[in-house]
Amino acid sequence: MTLEPGDEAAQVAIGHQLAEALEYRGIVYLNGELGAGKTTLARGVLRALGHDGAVKSPTYTLVEPYDLDTARVYHFDLYRLGDPEELEFLGARDMLADEALTLVEWPVRGEGWLPAADVVITLSLIDKGRHLVLEAGSDHGVQALQRLAVLTRDPS
Repeated sequence: MTLEPGDEAAQVAIGHQLAEALEYRGIVYLNGELGAGKTTLARGVLRALGHDGAVKSPTYTLVEPYDLDTARVYHFDLYRLGDPEELEFLGARDMLADEALTLVEWPVRGEGWLPAADVVITLSLIDKGRHLVLEAGSDHGVQALQRLAVLTRDPS
């Protein structure tokens, strides 16, 4: 499935729809170059769940947990991760086993340690905004992308 949000507001809206489509649980990998909009998409997911505070990429802390009324969300940014084994020391194994919605920016840095994603999103910059390629990695991901296609009225 591909989507092309024209601006930041449209990308936040897609994050909102994605949270609904995932039924507020699962693991989502966010791939893309610096500035591609991974954190913007995460902001949309968190807004859908009722978070109205700031959403910053947890580049230095590696993970930001959100315990919201509707769901628990873990937002990982592995850009500065030196070794995937560092995730063990953060307690990431327990977080990833939780019935939560987990967003992982720069998942390639945790390769070999992270579990498979339900949905993998690759973001890239284009002239008029962003280009998002969404792929399912599980049955839950397939169902979520089917629901997302309906929510975004995307025919693919």
